[in-house]
Amino acid sequence: MGISFGEFLSKLFLENGATLTIMGGMLALMLGGWGSARGLRVAGAQTTGVLSEKPELFGKCFVLTILPATQGLYGFVSMILIAGRAGVIGSADKVPTPAQGIMLFAIGLTAGVVLYFSAVFQGETCAACINLTGKRPEESGRSLLFPIMVEFYALLAFLGVIMLYGG
Repeated sequence: MGISFGEFLSKLFLENGATLTIMGGMLALMLGGWGSARGLRVAGAQTTGVLSEKPELFGKCFVLTILPATQGLYGFVSMILIAGRAGVIGSADKVPTPAQGIMLFAIGLTAGVVLYFSAVFQGETCAACINLTGKRPEESGRSLLFPIMVEFYALLAFLGVIMLYGG
């Protein structure tokens, strides 16, 4: 006869931490990618408006447009690191304990939330800088500083994943 739902959940979450670990990795990937997509949409919409009047600014606007994509990349690498702990990537003899699964879930969730908001806010900052570039093209270099300041917090979250991953 089959197992009850409670037994299923017990096997899924309490016997080892692989399920929670995988969920944490997927949250880092999902939230980082979702934030990047939203940030790219905002920056891309502003770029389209500027380029409709000044197509010669494509190169200057392109750099500002793609900056929010980095958070999706950080989320992807975070997912690979976290999934490696669950034995999904590499050796299957590294199955995490339930306590490690909770820790890795929290790492993935925390990183994912920071990456999401960083990407969205960076997209908004990039859009403002794209608008500035459209009006004053000579300011495009200096305007890069503002979205890079937002990028710093995504980098901190990613470095946090790397540092905590080894713990």
